[in-house]
Amino acid sequence: MSVSPCTKCNSEFVYKDQNLLICPECGFEWDPLEEDEETTEISVKDVNGNLLYEGDKVTFVKDLKVKGSSQVLKIGTKASIRRIVEGKDHQLDCKLYPTGEMMITAKFVKKA
Repeated sequence: MSVSPCTKCNSEFVYKDQNLLICPECGFEWDPLEEDEETTEISVKDVNGNLLYEGDKVTFVKDLKVKGSSQVLKIGTKASIRRIVEGKDHQLDCKLYPTGEMMITAKFVKKA
């Protein structure tokens, strides 16, 4: 019986456990009968209407207050998008250069 290689790391050492396929190298588990979740891309646009992707560099277009803190993120603060998540409030999981990591709403950034 042959099984398809791992969808994450392309390893050939995949084995079947009940209805799941498991990769021992990266530890990824998936059901080959279900639709792949990564094929449905989430489209998020910045303030100018440009599509944003993981790895893009963005800058803030207005000052933003950080909830629960007295800190303010100023206009022009640079960030790098780590991942894009589906949601109404905060779609971008970003790495801010002076501050750290934070979730940000896409309507407050522009592509750098």
